Amino acid sequence: MKGQGAGIEGQGSEIRDQRSVAPSLPGGLIGPAIVLLAAFIAITPQLIRGNSCGHDFDFHLVSWFDCLNAWKHGILYPRWTPSANFGAGEPRFVFYPPLTWMLGAALGAVLPWPLVPIALTFLLLAGTGLATRALAREALDDAPATLAGCIAIFGGYALFTAYERSAFAELAGGFWMPLLLLFALRERYAGSGARSLRRGALSWRGTLKGASALALVVAGAWLSNPTVGVMAAYTLAALALAAALLRKSWAPIIRASLGVALGLGLTGAYLVPVTAEQGWADLKQVTLDPGQTLENNWLFARHADPILAIHDQVLRQVSVIAVLVLAAAFAGLIICVLRWRLPGPRSWWAPLALIPPAVLLLLLPISHWLWNLLPELRFLQFPWRWLVALEAPMAIFLAAAVWPSNRRRRIAVTVACSACFLGLTLYAGFTWFQACDDEDAVAPMLAAYGAGSGFMGTDEYEPKGADNSLVAKGLPAACLVSGPDTAFGKPDDDGNLAWDASQGTCESEFNAAGPEAAPGHLLIRGTVPQAGYLVLRLRSYPAWRVRVNGRLLHGDQAGGEDRADELISRDDGLICFPVRQGHIEVDADWTTTPDVIAGRWLTGVSVLVLAALFLLELRPRPTEPNPQQPRLS
Repeated sequence: MKGQGAGIEGQGSEIRDQRSVAPSLPGGLIGPAIVLLAAFIAITPQLIRGNSCGHDFDFHLVSWFDCLNAWKHGILYPRWTPSANFGAGEPRFVFYPPLTWMLGAALGAVLPWPLVPIALTFLLLAGTGLATRALAREALDDAPATLAGCIAIFGGYALFTAYERSAFAELAGGFWMPLLLLFALRERYAGSGARSLRRGALSWRGTLKGASALALVVAGAWLSNPTVGVMAAYTLAALALAAALLRKSWAPIIRASLGVALGLGLTGAYLVPVTAEQGWADLKQVTLDPGQTLENNWLFARHADPILAIHDQVLRQVSVIAVLVLAAAFAGLIICVLRWRLPGPRSWWAPLALIPPAVLLLLLPISHWLWNLLPELRFLQFPWRWLVALEAPMAIFLAAAVWPSNRRRRIAVTVACSACFLGLTLYAGFTWFQACDDEDAVAPMLAAYGAGSGFMGTDEYEPKGADNSLVAKGLPAACLVSGPDTAFGKPDDDGNLAWDASQGTCESEFNAAGPEAAPGHLLIRGTVPQAGYLVLRLRSYPAWRVRVNGRLLHGDQAGGEDRADELISRDDGLICFPVRQGHIEVDADWTTTPDVIAGRWLTGVSVLVLAALFLLELRPRPTEPNPQQPRLS
């Protein structure tokens, strides 16, 4: 105890000395500028070699194309992705969270498309570093906090996500998770409301302080990626419980509960339709892939099934990253304990210290019961996704451990860390970098999009009972067939079905009428030479309202006698209905369903509540102390 007191006393003296020469505003921008420079260095391999076409790249690129096209037609929040399934479309924007595909589209509106994925990677890596630095500044001085921000960028998992996977939505978690920790553990919030709530409105206002910031972070996490949202919710619950036990107060739990509830309310325009419409698409398709299941993704898991050979290679890479990140986190924490250099008060660093062992547990099969017990936890699929919650604590503990108190040694530490960061950038640029195939590069994808040929669809967004692999490319806007189960297309060199008129499956073909149609609308006019069935190049979804000569078509008929006012199910999921001989006018319009309206109302009401809560937090509290917490220099 004597050594501990002496260490803390010396530490406080050094901090007071440094605060006496606190940097001015321009000097205060040096740290953020260094983090931005680090993010720029991290993307230099892509600036030289072009963007990395990781696992999810095509999916995101096509989403950006379709979103920007919808904006050009005045649709601010599109729900339908028309280029999927070779022009037949899918409801991707209903289910996939909007922040990253909207950000990618916004960048595409102002930048050349080849630069968009690189710019987005830079912004997300920079956000990871800046958010981690902001969290570290709660307990560390500017220099070690800046180092922590750089470590979060180059710590391994962020670069792996950016280069190997091109998982932009998950990469956004590196920004939201540190902010969640920041607002959940911030001392001037956590100390508020620690007194008994029975003391009246003053204590209630203190208890609620910081809840608005938590709500925004929770909303941002869910609107970036549902898996990040699930991790944010469970992380916040664990932090609130730990803080409540350490401070012997219900205030952290009340604050976190309000933040989660209000944050989910803010996402109502997205989450309500997702919840209401999940039965309209075959979302469980993703779990049919053995590589996507929880049981096949434990740390260093290996499988005899040759189908999982490539999966196991990627799993081995991310398992190595997990071990290194965990080792760095534990090493940094142990060194801080041994040197009495723990950052901040116990109520701040102790919850952070619980994250590494918790993540280690969740990566191992021993935690299988926990994954099955907690609601929606299995939705993460990959246990190693929890590494996004480990990045910031690892960076902070490691920075606090290696940053010396001796000013002369700081130069050596800075040089050594810079060399490590450069080495990791080169490793990512050569080992994790995914070169684009000829047809997957930005320019060919953009050309294919402009030609209107479309792209493959996503299995989990297909209509229930339908099969994406049966959708042929090259179909006309509408095709008259003699039977509703007529199949289209023949396998091409890539194994995809391709249709052309010479195959004779269409007795008559129809093109879309008028100028370029906006997403969410299809108009066909023509003359039907004989009675039959009209098949639209449009995937079935309940939000579509189809009218034939002004008559609304209903339902989805699985069998039985064909009625003139009913849609008929097909194995490829295309819209099909019987038609009579003569003139025909088909209008297919995407409609605003009641769940979408309810979601918008929920978001609107939540915004008003958030504004009221924010104003309540801003009201001055003259009796509330505002102590300056010492920082570890």
